[in-house]
Amino acid sequence: MTVLLREAIGDRLRHARTNQRRTLRDISRAARVSLGYLSEVERGQKEASSELLASICEALELPLGELLHKVAADVSALDTVEVTPVDEVVEGAAREREPAGFEGGRLLPELVGDDLSDLRLQPSPRINTTLRTTIGAPKLASTIAA
Repeated sequence: MTVLLREAIGDRLRHARTNQRRTLRDISRAARVSLGYLSEVERGQKEASSELLASICEALELPLGELLHKVAADVSALDTVEVTPVDEVVEGAAREREPAGFEGGRLLPELVGDDLSDLRLQPSPRINTTLRTTIGAPKLASTIAA
């Protein structure tokens, strides 16, 4: 899994700020960085210069070396993670279930939508059960699609 350096840095900066229970406005003033730009850096949308990073780290009382060390560890850990595309996971799960079958009922295709909250089971004659869930779509799907 490839992670962008600016995203890893932004995650760590946001984590440090929220752990200190400080606001974006507080850090932006102390670091002399616009609030909007700091927000974009934290969200990984902007690549911060070394001077800007040093200023933000100083405002957070976080040594720049410590930030970079943590980011390097995060990136290394994510490099070893293997992500299976959603389509393969769904197909693989379907293949695993086919031989065993589903004893409690069957899926109603007209009720199954894009959200798992639309999942319902039609009970078999001997079991009277309805399954409903409010679980949203996996975040992984949106990451792969992007």
